[in-house]
Amino acid sequence: MLTSDSIVTTLRAAGCVFAEEEAELILSTAADAGEVQRMVTERVSGLPLEQVVGWASFHGVRVAIDPDVFVPRRRTEHLVDEAILRCRPNAVVVDLCCGSGALGLAVLTAVPGVELYAADLHPAAVRNARRNLPSAQVFEGDLYDALPTDLRGRIDILLANVPYVPTDDVQFLPAEARLHEPRLTLDGGPDGLALLRRVAAEALPWLAPGGHLFTEASAEQAPLAAEILTAAGLKTTISTDEDDFGTTVIGTT
Repeated sequence: MLTSDSIVTTLRAAGCVFAEEEAELILSTAADAGEVQRMVTERVSGLPLEQVVGWASFHGVRVAIDPDVFVPRRRTEHLVDEAILRCRPNAVVVDLCCGSGALGLAVLTAVPGVELYAADLHPAAVRNARRNLPSAQVFEGDLYDALPTDLRGRIDILLANVPYVPTDDVQFLPAEARLHEPRLTLDGGPDGLALLRRVAAEALPWLAPGGHLFTEASAEQAPLAAEILTAAGLKTTISTDEDDFGTTVIGTT
């Protein structure tokens, strides 16, 4: 039977920097010794911890994470903070490129009465998001094409955490992401902002008066991302969280 110490030793040998914390999480999540063994084996093989245990903690909420689905990053909590600051009760919120639905779930948990919709192109993500967002409508499709047309002009909060890693830089990502998360959730095109351009170009007709679009970028990309939103007719600001290295670009009608 695997003990906490033996798990820590095994994980540390596999290169897990936070082996003690990971061992504790595995032991507290697994239902029996067999599941402990499975989780340790999967983690040693390089599978992201969140996919191994089946959940992630994001913005104080426990989010179910399925295999082959993007794992929400701690830095993205800053985007959620900015959205919650501007989200009124009963607002219409859309989580575009939703992945597991973590961003929408965090806003839904924090703001009363939110009317939440979510969409993603990746079928595994859509299935995962439907597990996390049973009270929301979750659609499969390409950006706005997935949404009901009656949302046009009604969206108060548009969460668009689109991929923003430049294509040539994907190869330098940690193996956990590069090998176990869908490339379409990572690859943002030649400069990392290709999908953001598409989101920005069509945003204005979908946003309500005074509505906001929130997206994430690297610190280096943020000025160009802001220019893209400005060119699309939005008033733009950049907000940073130096503690978690999060950079959020906000466009307002």
